[in-house]
Amino acid sequence: MLTPTEVLLFLLLVFISVVATVSTFGDMARVIGRGQGALALDELPRRLVAGVVALFGQGRIIRHRRLTSLLHFGVAWGFIFYFLVNAVDVTEGLVAGFELPGPAGDIFRLLADIFSVLVLVGVLYFIIRRFGLKDPALTTRDNVKLNPNARVGIPRDSLVVALFILLHVGFRFTGQTFAIAAHGSDPWQPFANALAGLWGNLSPAALTFGWHASWWLAIGLILMFLPYFPYTKHAHLFMGPLNFMTRPGRRSIGAMDPIDFDDESIEQFGVARLTDLPQTQVLDAFACIMCNRCQEACPAYNTGKELSPAALEINKRYYLRENLGQLGKGAEDTPRLLDYAISESAVWACTSCGACVDVCPVGNEPMMDILQIRRDQVMMESAFPSELKGAFVGMERTRNPWGMTDDRLAWAAPLNFEVPTVADNPDFEVLYWVGCAGAFDPKAQEIARAIATVLHTAGVNFAVLGNDESCTGDTARRAGNEYLFFEMATGNIELLNEIGADKKRIVTGCPHCYHTLSNEYKDLGGSYQVMHHTQMIADLVGRGKLRLNGQKLEQATFHDPCYLGRHNGVYDEPREALARAGMVLLEMDRSKSNSFCCGAGGAQMWKEEEHGTQTVSGNRFAEARRTGAKTLAVGCPFCARMMDDANKETGESMQVLDVAEVVVAALA
Repeated sequence: MLTPTEVLLFLLLVFISVVATVSTFGDMARVIGRGQGALALDELPRRLVAGVVALFGQGRIIRHRRLTSLLHFGVAWGFIFYFLVNAVDVTEGLVAGFELPGPAGDIFRLLADIFSVLVLVGVLYFIIRRFGLKDPALTTRDNVKLNPNARVGIPRDSLVVALFILLHVGFRFTGQTFAIAAHGSDPWQPFANALAGLWGNLSPAALTFGWHASWWLAIGLILMFLPYFPYTKHAHLFMGPLNFMTRPGRRSIGAMDPIDFDDESIEQFGVARLTDLPQTQVLDAFACIMCNRCQEACPAYNTGKELSPAALEINKRYYLRENLGQLGKGAEDTPRLLDYAISESAVWACTSCGACVDVCPVGNEPMMDILQIRRDQVMMESAFPSELKGAFVGMERTRNPWGMTDDRLAWAAPLNFEVPTVADNPDFEVLYWVGCAGAFDPKAQEIARAIATVLHTAGVNFAVLGNDESCTGDTARRAGNEYLFFEMATGNIELLNEIGADKKRIVTGCPHCYHTLSNEYKDLGGSYQVMHHTQMIADLVGRGKLRLNGQKLEQATFHDPCYLGRHNGVYDEPREALARAGMVLLEMDRSKSNSFCCGAGGAQMWKEEEHGTQTVSGNRFAEARRTGAKTLAVGCPFCARMMDDANKETGESMQVLDVAEVVVAALA
């Protein structure tokens, strides 16, 4: 119990801390509120559960950096438990004779003792990792745009946070050792009990002083640190769960929100400044832990490009840190994100693979920032890589990015059976969406013929659109030309609904078409049941409609397309189809949700790759070769093209085949 003078002093410090904390947290809330739209709070019970799961699950960080993640769990859970510890300690200081009774008190002291040690060990590890071992994963290359203050500020901020936790928990733990030395052994605090003997020669008065001093230092540090929270990355402790709780309910991590072109009040298309971002993406900057996991997963960064998703969030955060008070009070947000947050080259290096979104433990979506910056560059500034102009013109004039005017059904000519169009077979059960690649790219045409052969052999009642088919607009949307996407999408939706495709199934060999048709057309009035061809194959084999010779036992490795796997969660069906076709799978080190991009997504297929140390496709193909497999299986025409080109550069050391081609070769 504190003395009356200590109680008055404590209450004064609490008042000062609360006033300062309300001010700084208020600035943070007002800055987030300056973003566009609102934080999503529909289905609040479900969202609250998502926030709690994110708080205790730590955003599934255990998937990567296992040792670091385990120690972070100890620190995080310990710090969360310390909310209760501090509440009990304050109550004990203010209320005479207060203590948690019986078994509850025993369990509380045991958990507090264990978590104290876990936190101390974990924080010491993080200090050694950053300042002793200088883990390169915590740094960013010099060719990446990074706020000059961040290169010095991040280590300094990390040290401040680490010392705060170390001292807060350390003094509280030390106080318990003084208390045990003064009042006798406590088996429910094994670690503190073991160290209490250090004070065996101290007088009762000295032990009481040490206990009280430790209490004041532990609680005082909390009161001092609270107003500083919004300025430090330690805010991720609560902003991360809030981010998960309030983020949009996306159907896929890559699904983009449409622009209402009928709304005449909209003056800014896309994102130029930080306040143009949706509120959830402003919140991202406060949630960022600056751990560089997104950078570590980014194919552009891994191949020497200027893009680092982490640097983008860090630069946003440092801009807010340096202008928090003014922005919170309504000051104009004048600089453009391209001025301080990201370079133009980095904007166009993104493959929209979604790795940064998937791996982030606090729910950040830097990929969305980049795609929305592209919208501003294309629709407001007319500033984009010159090669994309050809793709845009092709989509506008010939409804495909190749700019081809040939017959879209010419790919089917070599087949020994007729591929029916919707006009020929209006009672189709499955619409085969061939896609622009399947119609015009020679490599993809082989895949299209294999898919059609599978459907024909299995007796599927299918049809194609032929020359009525048009590009889904994926390339336009990922390149920032949202209006062109809107025009192509609405045209396709009108046609699909007219032929009754909304009541049938659609199968496609292109994950980009799959993603766009199933996830993004819904916002524009097109709701369809879409399957990737590997899903269809797995289903047909499972139902006995397709018989395969599974005795070949050749070694193969499968490259997960980003828009099939990470964006839409389809991992098992391609592997099942390959196994049924007699392939023995040798997995690459980076596979499934951890797969590395082929380098074609995000409109990269239609432009030159930004300068770096190597190509994205070259990096991925080298990994495939290291498995020792003879066959590299793919499930996307873009991946097939990129891997085939990389294969030719190495002297065709592997055979690159789509899953459908492997299956056709194994047809019984």
